[in-house]
Amino acid sequence: MNLKLFEGHPTGLRVLFFTEMWERLSYYGMRGILVLFMVDQMRGGMGMDTENAAAIYGLYTALVYLLALPGGWVADHILGQQRAVFLGGCVIAAGHFSMAIPGDITFYLGLILIVLGTGLLKPNVSTIVGELYPEGGARRDAGFSIFYMGINVGALAGPLICGYLGEEINWHLGFSAAGIGMVLGLIQYRYGLRHLGDAGLLKDVTTEEQRRAIRGFIYGVGTLVGIGVLLAVLHNLDIFRLTLTGVAHSTTVIIVAIAVLYFLYIIFVHGMAQKQLNSLEIKRVIVIFFLFVGAALFWSGFEQAGSSMNLFAERLTNRVLMGMEVPASWFQSVNPLFIILLAPVFGSLWVSLDRMNKEPSIPVKFGLGLLQLGVAFLVLAWASTYASETSPVSPMWLVVTYFLQTTGELCLSPVGLSSVTKLSPRHLTGQMMGIWFMGSALGNLIAGLLAGQFEKLPLPELFGAVALITAGSGLLFLLFSRLIQKMIGDIK
Repeated sequence: MNLKLFEGHPTGLRVLFFTEMWERLSYYGMRGILVLFMVDQMRGGMGMDTENAAAIYGLYTALVYLLALPGGWVADHILGQQRAVFLGGCVIAAGHFSMAIPGDITFYLGLILIVLGTGLLKPNVSTIVGELYPEGGARRDAGFSIFYMGINVGALAGPLICGYLGEEINWHLGFSAAGIGMVLGLIQYRYGLRHLGDAGLLKDVTTEEQRRAIRGFIYGVGTLVGIGVLLAVLHNLDIFRLTLTGVAHSTTVIIVAIAVLYFLYIIFVHGMAQKQLNSLEIKRVIVIFFLFVGAALFWSGFEQAGSSMNLFAERLTNRVLMGMEVPASWFQSVNPLFIILLAPVFGSLWVSLDRMNKEPSIPVKFGLGLLQLGVAFLVLAWASTYASETSPVSPMWLVVTYFLQTTGELCLSPVGLSSVTKLSPRHLTGQMMGIWFMGSALGNLIAGLLAGQFEKLPLPELFGAVALITAGSGLLFLLFSRLIQKMIGDIK
């Protein structure tokens, strides 16, 4: 990596860049082979059916986002961000190494550990980046752009390394490589910790407040464990039967219910009844709800990259390139490669359009992102009409699909987080960010449930339905963009 990239920035940015790069390498490397390992029946995989494997995938990726909320709370009240990142990385590495040991128990234990560790590391490493720039401004934005590049470098390398080792040699070797990647990230993080200074240290928390927070955390964990034990007992007594898909469906309903009730409470009780929000703030909260729905729909398609699209690559794509059959998981690296290549182009495009006073509004960008995702799945639906296991299609179908997904992501994803911070009432920003992450979790869950239909529905119907829903949602955003922008006000 060219160290000139970090010139003019705090040395700590380089430390966090490589920490996040290695963590993302481990995360996307393992994710690239996760579903393939679960459905494999020939090379030492778990031999699951696609529906259950996709349900596990959806629950796993959803929980990664959901646990970012308590992970941030633990850092704020108990550990501080610096210690939370290191502890989270250690737990992630333990999870990958657990999955490297053959066995159902070690597999599920590994997934749980990775979820817990990512919940500690992921939100807090970004917080430390922000604290390196107390002055804010353009320099801080540039720092986050460099940091975001580290995410995609790791996401590019992970499937290439873990995918090759897992698919071509041994699945558990691929999981081991993910763990080694996280360990390398931890070593350089620990070595460079001195460059972070006070950024991410626990501040303004008394010993008594910390004790109360620890007690509350223990009570919360104890309650969750108790509920889990109760459900297991009821399941074993045949009082009711739990299924993976049933749990995924129930979790989806719970997330939707929590989000809807939260927005109704903020709008009608917090806003209209208690008069703590003015009319413009209420309108902006309504807009955030629409953005929440749009983002959940976007990720429900986009996050099928590791499930249904991964299976399409393995079973229905001609993967022979230059006389060598490449691993199916390598296609997971196409999106981050396009991100690295196109992110500067889109950044320059928005700046140029802004100078001409023609930059698209927030709802227009959301609409364009959803519309392009819909077109991407339309391409995949078209490809699936020609594809069969005896007559696989050209890999260019998947490359074009990933290209359109990437351009859609660059329209929607960067503007999403920024929009929530801009539109949220000042005293509700933290809560709204939590709800935003819940939308990502919801999208991942839906993606898993949809991918579970890979062997049940004709693929043109499955991918075509995703295309219709996402493209239709994008068109609605575009049609009502002026109305939505009017509700937003003067924020762009």
